[in-house]
Amino acid sequence: MEINLTIGEARIQNFISKACNIPELNRSRGTTLPVHRFFMVSRTKNIFTTVGCSAIALIAGDIETPIEQDGVNEHDFYGVSACGSFCGEDSILNDTDCSGRGCCQSAIPRNLKSFYPYFLNYSLIRAKSFGPCSYAFVSEVGSFKFDPSYVTSQNLTNLYGFGPPLVLEWVVGNASCEAATKTGSSACADINSECIDVPSGPGYRCNCSAGYEGNPYLARGCQDINECDSPLLYPCHGKCKNTKGGYICSCPPGTQSKDPKNAACTPNNKMIIGLAISLMFLVVCIFFVMTMCEKNKLAKERDRFFKQNGGHILYQQILSKQVDTVTIFTAEDLKKATDNFDKSRELGTGGHGIVYKGIMRDNKVVAVKRSKIIDVVQTDEFVQEIIILSQINHRNVVRLLGCCLEVEVPILVYEFIPNGTLFHLIHGNRDGQPLSLEIRLKIAQESAEALAYLHLSTNHSIVHGDVKSMNILLDENYMAKVTDFGASRILPKDSVQLMTMVQGTLGYLDPEYLQERKLTEKSDVYSFGVVLLELITKKRAVYFEGPDEEGKNLASSFVQAMKENRVESMLDASIMDTGLEELFQEVVELASKCLSLKREERPSMTQVADKLKAIRSTWREILLLKHEETHRQIERLGMDPVGDLSQSMSYTAQMLGLDIETATTYHTGITSMG
Repeated sequence: MEINLTIGEARIQNFISKACNIPELNRSRGTTLPVHRFFMVSRTKNIFTTVGCSAIALIAGDIETPIEQDGVNEHDFYGVSACGSFCGEDSILNDTDCSGRGCCQSAIPRNLKSFYPYFLNYSLIRAKSFGPCSYAFVSEVGSFKFDPSYVTSQNLTNLYGFGPPLVLEWVVGNASCEAATKTGSSACADINSECIDVPSGPGYRCNCSAGYEGNPYLARGCQDINECDSPLLYPCHGKCKNTKGGYICSCPPGTQSKDPKNAACTPNNKMIIGLAISLMFLVVCIFFVMTMCEKNKLAKERDRFFKQNGGHILYQQILSKQVDTVTIFTAEDLKKATDNFDKSRELGTGGHGIVYKGIMRDNKVVAVKRSKIIDVVQTDEFVQEIIILSQINHRNVVRLLGCCLEVEVPILVYEFIPNGTLFHLIHGNRDGQPLSLEIRLKIAQESAEALAYLHLSTNHSIVHGDVKSMNILLDENYMAKVTDFGASRILPKDSVQLMTMVQGTLGYLDPEYLQERKLTEKSDVYSFGVVLLELITKKRAVYFEGPDEEGKNLASSFVQAMKENRVESMLDASIMDTGLEELFQEVVELASKCLSLKREERPSMTQVADKLKAIRSTWREILLLKHEETHRQIERLGMDPVGDLSQSMSYTAQMLGLDIETATTYHTGITSMG
């Protein structure tokens, strides 16, 4: 037995009634089918079938109890349907449909609770020539297919031995839903079930409510269906959410549909535009807030650095007119002047920082020095150094124009010197043109005068601390300009500064300074002695004579050559000339004194400057005497004194440095302050 509670049906196997041609008992035999009180035979899904020749069968019913076969005649039944099948005169059956020849079918009556297929005694003798038996039964529509062999043999009973299927309608009682509910006798036990009246007769059936499945006749027998797990039965073109007794189908954010269960969700353009505008507004607001926070943070940081670097003290000094030559630049001013410290603006890199070429708003060209490391000094001392350096006004010292104190490491701004460094002039490629002795002596004298001024001409002694050819700049007329005070110290007159860390450049450092860490004016004297050697030997402070040899210290090599009386071999041959031996001897002796290992044996920078001035004056006198001698020789030879004298004077002027055209062919274009 198979029961389907959803559609209220049961499917069972029915009996087959038959009547046979038996000589001993010439009457029909049938079978009564009693149906349970909860079922009725479905009129729409079943059909009454008769198989045989000269067979007439009836089906009677619509009674509550089974009817006994014996002692009952046909008038005792409520006859409601009959069907007869005949075979004709011939004994050949070819039809396979139940059209009345060998098989017939008819509808069954309504409201059958039980039924009895009954055969009328009609000419069984005539049917004997076709087959011994006739059959009658009620079966599900479409379940039986007639075959002519069923008339002539017992194939029908062999094939349907357990009977054909029969459809019964599931009903409960004889009352309606309303009546059963009023009396409290309703069989619909689950809260999620509903009562349905049977339209074909008395009684009702129960079904689980929409969205539930199971047995409505049991308490908690109906269970919720998860519609989202069965998209074919419960379609959803959006986002599915199961609920009790149903499901919700909605479109995702940003999409829309009139009915997402049946129509696809499409983008909501208005919502997208609104969200995009809102998002853009939010991004702009966040960016604005972040920008303001960053500006406030930078402003606070700059103010902190400004105070830390003594900016307020220096500002008060400027207001009080104690300082009137220093400009306090902002970080933005210097960023704009140097294209944000672009690498293409670099002029040079030294031990204390990088120097950039800057162009200010008034198109004035300056040199901007950005230190690499923080020099930890007291704020008052640093400001005092700025004030003193700003007051230096010497033609051979690069002038400090201003500073920027609102950064972690203060930035200094100097005047711009366009013609490169002394180092590049001596050791750079000059296309084979020699550097005249006059220019060399001129640069040496001016550099010495600048250092002497720093040592003596101010209220405090300024020790440079890193004198070298790289820190002597040259203008367009090859005037020397001492620069880079990154290692400088401001000391009381004739005092000594004990240094915790040695600063300077290898090859130029004072040996006593290296050993004792004591920095004095005489330390600058030693370093200048090395620069003087570079000018007369054209060798570097640390030089190499061959590709495979180790570097040699110029000062040490010079001292050794002095001891071995071979200094002349170290001098630059391009400036050696007959009659200048005494002059070069004076320069050599001056360099030797500057390079003395004992500090007290070295001359002061003032003495060095005076000596170089005297040597340069002697050199000019020698040139003048040579000029007069040349003039006398021209007169003795009877040559045109005007033309020859013009040539001679041109040569003399060139030697005196009054015409420095040969020197100006060298132009590095790079200014280095470090």
